[in-house]
Formats: sequence, structure tokens, C-alpha cells
Amino acid sequence: MKNLINIKYWIFDLDNTLYSGQTKVFSEVDKKMSAYISQKLNVDLLEAKKIQKKYFYESGTTLSGLMKHHKIDPNEFLEFVHDIDISWLPKDFLLREELKKIKEKKYIFTNGSHSHVENVTKQLGIQDLFDGVFAITDADFVPKPHIDPYQKIIKKFNLNPEESILIEDIAHNLEQAKKLGMKTCWLENNEAFAKKDADKPYIDYKIKSLPSFLQEINIIKAA
Repeated sequence: MKNLINIKYWIFDLDNTLYSGQTKVFSEVDKKMSAYISQKLNVDLLEAKKIQKKYFYESGTTLSGLMKHHKIDPNEFLEFVHDIDISWLPKDFLLREELKKIKEKKYIFTNGSHSHVENVTKQLGIQDLFDGVFAITDADFVPKPHIDPYQKIIKKFNLNPEESILIEDIAHNLEQAKKLGMKTCWLENNEAFAKKDADKPYIDYKIKSLPSFLQEINIIKAA
């Protein structure tokens, strides 16, 4: 952990990272994706779910597959699937407190949209604590784990990878970050796709709780 004292750029994934996957926030987005595919491709919800997951596993996001195979308007898709009510999601006061203590630059790096970032961070009570957001639109709809968005976020925010850390819930999304010189941190979870490759050497740290991890870092820095 002492190796992280000199980190100058903290990069956080959004979904199932800044909030716990157990909250089931992303399942709301998941339902909207199935509904969108069902309407657009004129299939039932069961078939829509199969198409959704097939494209996700093949292309990194469902959207990428829909754009490739069905010429779906990406902005229309994002607006529809991220229009969710998460007013039930509680504020995360511990996360806010620990993020505030990190005086270095903090960024969100997501395959989601800017509006989704705004919705989630506002609900968590942390919307004012980040120096920038890199969303799927900033990546020209090319998602993690393709290397393009990693290179683009570095360029956009003038990051030094050697002084950066990426924190993610999907293990294999950390591979390109490591190749570019970043420290990598996997937020442990039991979702089969997310934990695949969790044993790979490109993962530097494994944590069970983001607020607790940040708290531990802040205690070391304050000592």
C-alpha cells in the first residue's frame, strides 16, 4: 500500500465500483437494454437478453455489438438505457469522506454515458469530487478493454501512467492499464465475467471495499 502514496492520478470505474454491485444499480440498466433490443429488433425479452449478453461478451459492450450488426444510434441507446430511477440508492458518506481526503487528481473512466455518471454520483453524494469524466462518448464508442480509450483518457487529461492507478470491478479491464504503466486494483466480486482473469499478474491490488481501501491509503499518507 505504501507504493500508492505517490499516486497523482486516481482513476475509478463507475458501475459496480463507486457503488457496490450488491446494490443492483446496474441491473436496472440491464433491464433497459433488454427492453431496447426487444423493441428495436422485434424479438421477445428472452431473445433480447441472449443478444444483449452475446454482444457484451464479444465486443466489450452491448452497444458495440448493436452498432456493428444493426447500425443502432449510440446516443439514442445510451439515453434510453441510462434513464433509470435510482433514488433508492443511499448516499455513501464514508466514500465521500475518503475521496475528499485524496488531494490528487481523481477521474471516472466508464463505458457508460456522462448522464449516467451524473445520475449515479449525484445519488451517492460524490458528484463534486472529481476532476474529470471519460465516458463512452469520449472514446468514440470504443469500450474498455480495447486499448484506444485508455490511450485517449491519458491524452485528454494529460496523465502520467507511471503515477496513475485504475480501480475496476472487471478484472480483464485492467490489462491494458498495466501495459501502459498504471498501477491496477481489482474490486473483488463474484460475478463470473468480472472475476475472470482475476489471477493474472497484471493485477497489483485486490480489495473488498473501495471506501475501506481509500481509508487505509489515507491513514498511511497521514502517518
